[in-house]
Amino acid sequence: MSRQVSSLLAIAVVCVTLAPAPALAAAPKKAPVDCSKVKCIALTFDDGPGQYAGTLLDTLKKYNAKATFFLEGQYVKSRPAFVKRMVAEGHELGNHSYTHPDFTKKEIWDIRAEVKKTQDEVKKAAGVEPKLMRPPYGLTNLPISDVATEFGMPIILWTAGSEDWASKDVEKIKKQTMAVAKQDSIILMHDWVKQTVEAMPAIVQSLQKKGYHLVTVSDVIKGEELKPGDAFPVPQGWSNQ
Repeated sequence: MSRQVSSLLAIAVVCVTLAPAPALAAAPKKAPVDCSKVKCIALTFDDGPGQYAGTLLDTLKKYNAKATFFLEGQYVKSRPAFVKRMVAEGHELGNHSYTHPDFTKKEIWDIRAEVKKTQDEVKKAAGVEPKLMRPPYGLTNLPISDVATEFGMPIILWTAGSEDWASKDVEKIKKQTMAVAKQDSIILMHDWVKQTVEAMPAIVQSLQKKGYHLVTVSDVIKGEELKPGDAFPVPQGWSNQ
């Protein structure tokens, strides 16, 4: 083979190697769920991320279900990888304080510090800040509302609970969750309860078989037009007006 032909072949190989690969077609984006047209439920998990959060996220991913996690800053700091994964997989994050004190027994500057530290830890872990707040124990008052307003967050409570923290029993958690499941429910659960995480595959499948879409809290409350500091569901004796 002549040097000229060899040179031409070498140039051809380089050109093929350097040629840009054809662009892959982008996967079509899934349309957002409209809870005014379909049955929706928001499963919410408090006090995490717990040590079993990875298994829970695996279950949610397997069944294409979304959830809302109300996180404690102290656990965000110790388990940041879970928080980053929650965001990457389309779940919603909420602020549940830093160390879980009863906010109704705290001065407003202490409440503010708890919320701020958690916002900062979540931002550090996942690059986002929570847009919702759930005070510890679901207890709220005007100073707590004032702090939520400062941070631009409505206060999200729940319509019903799984009572998982009390029973710590897989069958009881499944039974209670299905008993309180209704259109637009916001159900309280905990990802630190091992039995809750064990029950989740059956719970998710049962809800989906009943026609429910498992969505985030923001999907469920979209029509409520909540302002920062508003509480939902509205506690007895409370007014958002």
